[in-house]
Amino acid sequence: MLSALGGMLEFYDFIIFVFFAVVIGQLFFPPDMPDWLRQLQTFGIFAAGYLARPLGGIVMAHFGDLLGRKKVFMLSILLMSLPTLAIGLLPTYAVIGIWAPVLLLLLRMMQGAAIGGEVPGGWVFVAEHVSERHTGVACGILTAGLTGGILLGSLVATVTFKAYSPSELLIDGWRIPFVLGGLFGLLSVWLRQWLHETPVFKALQAREMLAATLPLKMVISAHKPAVILTMLMTWLLSAAIIVMILMTPILVQKLYAIKPAVALQANSIATLFLSVGCIAFGALSDRFGAGRVLLAGCVMLGLTSMLFYTRMAVTPQYINELYALSAFFVGVIGVVPSIAVRAFPPEVRFTGLSFSYNIAYAVFGGMTPVLVSLFLPKDPLAPAHYVLLLSGVGVLIGFYLCRRVPS
Repeated sequence: MLSALGGMLEFYDFIIFVFFAVVIGQLFFPPDMPDWLRQLQTFGIFAAGYLARPLGGIVMAHFGDLLGRKKVFMLSILLMSLPTLAIGLLPTYAVIGIWAPVLLLLLRMMQGAAIGGEVPGGWVFVAEHVSERHTGVACGILTAGLTGGILLGSLVATVTFKAYSPSELLIDGWRIPFVLGGLFGLLSVWLRQWLHETPVFKALQAREMLAATLPLKMVISAHKPAVILTMLMTWLLSAAIIVMILMTPILVQKLYAIKPAVALQANSIATLFLSVGCIAFGALSDRFGAGRVLLAGCVMLGLTSMLFYTRMAVTPQYINELYALSAFFVGVIGVVPSIAVRAFPPEVRFTGLSFSYNIAYAVFGGMTPVLVSLFLPKDPLAPAHYVLLLSGVGVLIGFYLCRRVPS
């Protein structure tokens, strides 16, 4: 739970930027710049955080496999907290000119590098602290914490926009969520001092079984099947989160004329059910086997995502109930980390998971919004069809795991 709390606060720091993208665009770029170009560059800075994830994740994972999980686990949240706090204190374009967006870009890339180490590092850390029969629920709780960061960001943004007028937001109101996030993160650094190094890493140290060569070299040369498996599961994870949680509030406004306030409220409810689903599916995987639970969960994910998008055109008044149902089954992603952690041996586990997850998330996470937007004019159900396709991939992975490790 302590690890999940830190993960939630760190993910809040990473995601809060997107809720204030319009305000940031007005403050950090020239006032005479066309609005479309200003927003494009603002979202480009947001995307830079994703591009920095693989490099940051691989570097931190390298030291995590050689020096210890706890040290890197604490470093990642410190590297997230300081840039978030700095963004909240950063001078705007009116004060320092072109240096404002340049510094914002650099700070955003530092955030991306930090989150690249936090997510796989957290999964490895909790998985190596619990017994084998509790790995699923432990990873599910941590994943629920990460998704809770999205909910926390949404709630803080909602309160901030209600508390300040548009002019007050432009003056100083926008800074509060970033300063708050930085302080949250520093609190998490202090809380994590009470955590201990994992028993698995201590055993590797005691037996002098740490990687003798570069961990990444060992992963690429000796663990290709595990890399491919983790990358495919990350594609499923990124598709479910990006389409059903991050894109859907905007898509339902565009496709079904649902009011923004209604869509955002439904999204908050859905994110809460997603967090519950992550824990539930993680616990079920410990009881019935990860393969069976992934298979069944992905079948339901595909069906409920189709149900949500098809019913929105007919019964939009049930958006809260339908969105909550589909989001609960998005929680099947809570099974993914326990499978991925078990796929790599302890001596290269951090590097193997971080390399596979961050590369796949950068590629597939970046590709998902583009593909959905590309097919949307021809297919109004493109978001649901995309999730259905990846649910099919999840079903195949579930069959593979059932055959490899019979329950």
